[in-house]
Amino acid sequence: MTEDRVEVVFAGGGMVGLTLAVALARAGLSVAVVDRETPAEVAALDYDGRASAIALGSKRVFDGIGLWPRIAAEASPIHDIRVADGHPLRGVSPLFLHYDHRAVGDEPFGWILENRVIRQGLHALAEEVAAETGRLRLIAPASVERIERPGERFDAAQSDAGPANAGRANAGLASAHLNDGRRIDANLAIAADGKFSRQREAAGIRVTGWRYDQVSIVCTVRHARDHRGTAVELFLPGGPFAMLPMTGNRSNVVWSERADLAERYLAMDEADFMAELSRRFGDWLGDIELVGPRFSYPLSLGHAERYVAHRFALIGDAAHAIHPIAGQGLNMGLRDVAAMAEVLVDARRLGLDIGALDVLAGYERWRRFDNVLLAAVTDGLTRLFSNDSAPLRAARDLGLAAVNRTPPAKRFLMRHAMGLVGDLPRLVRGEAL
Repeated sequence: MTEDRVEVVFAGGGMVGLTLAVALARAGLSVAVVDRETPAEVAALDYDGRASAIALGSKRVFDGIGLWPRIAAEASPIHDIRVADGHPLRGVSPLFLHYDHRAVGDEPFGWILENRVIRQGLHALAEEVAAETGRLRLIAPASVERIERPGERFDAAQSDAGPANAGRANAGLASAHLNDGRRIDANLAIAADGKFSRQREAAGIRVTGWRYDQVSIVCTVRHARDHRGTAVELFLPGGPFAMLPMTGNRSNVVWSERADLAERYLAMDEADFMAELSRRFGDWLGDIELVGPRFSYPLSLGHAERYVAHRFALIGDAAHAIHPIAGQGLNMGLRDVAAMAEVLVDARRLGLDIGALDVLAGYERWRRFDNVLLAAVTDGLTRLFSNDSAPLRAARDLGLAAVNRTPPAKRFLMRHAMGLVGDLPRLVRGEAL
C-alpha cells in the first residue's frame, strides 16, 4: 500500500471541490483531490446542457482564486431579471416582478456559464497551481473507497467536546483509502462527491429530503434577437420555466415539468418538441432553433443533518441540494467554499488543528442558516407556483406586483440574488484570504 500525507484530502473534484482545493493550495495548505475524471477527460467534455447562474458574490470567489480571467469570455452577464406567472395556453400574466441591476449598482446580477467551461477552466488552473506551488495533487482517475477517522466515537458527543477535550478528540489523522490501493492521510477529509455522497452515507450522516414529481428538461436555443442580458422565469402549472441568457444570441432553457409529461415531451421528435417549447418560450426573441440535444435531470431536495464530524466535512451538494427554481445551487456551494477556506486558513495561521471538531463547527454555524433558509424558500416557491389553482394564481400575481412596487424589498431581493446578503466571507467580499 502506497501512503501519502497532506493536510486536506477531497473525495470528489467537481466545481465546488476543486474550487476549494485551489483556494487552499494558493493559501499554503497541501491538498489532494481524488476524482473519477482525468483532466484530459474534463477537457474533452461534450456539452451536457447544463449551465449555472454565477452570482456576483460567486464571481468574486472565482476572481479570488484566479479562475475568472480564464472563463470570463464565455460568461454572459445578467442585467435584468423578469419573473411572472404564466400558462402555456393563457399566456403570461400582466402582473410581474422586474429586477434591473442599475437599481443596486453598476455590476450585473450575475453571469450564465456552461458547467463544462467552468470545469475545464478549473482543471487548467489546478494544474497551473500544482506546478507553481507543489501543494495540490489531482489523483485521477480514482475514487475514495472509504475514509477511516480515529476517534469517530467523539462525533456523537460533538456538542459536549469543548476546548478542554479538543486535544484528545482530535488525535490521529483521517485516512482515505483509494480503489487502487493507495492511502492518503490528512488532517481533514472533505466529501465533495455530490448529492448522493457515498462518504456522507458512510459517515452515518442522515439527510432530510424528498424527490419532487418533476423533471428538469434542459436545452439550449438560438434566437433571432439579442436577449440584452435578460433572464426570464415563468411560473407554469407544471413547474418553473427559465430562459437564461448565454453568449452568441443563445439562451439556456431550464424547463421543470411534471415527470409523466416530461417523459412525453422528451420522446417527441424535434418539430413537436419545438412547438411545445415555443409555446412556453414566446416570441419576444423572435424565431428560435434548438442547439444541441435535449437532456433531463430528476429534481429533489436534500439537506444533511450536520455538515461536520471528527476530521470530516461536507461541502456543496453533499451537504445540500435544492430545486433549481432560483438558480442558486452552485452559488450555495461556492459560499460553502468561501466560508470553509476562511475557517481553515485562519485556523492554520493560529496554529490550530484544522480537523478539530470545534474548528469545523465554525464552518457549519456560518453556513447552515443560509442553506436551510434557501432550501425552505425554494421548496415553498416550488409548491406555491407549480399548480394552476385560480385563488393561488391571483394571490401570487398580486404578490409579485406588490414586491415590484416596493423598492426597498426589491433592492434586498436583488442583493440576495447577487449573493451579497448576510455575514459574507472575505472571498465573497472580494478580499484575499
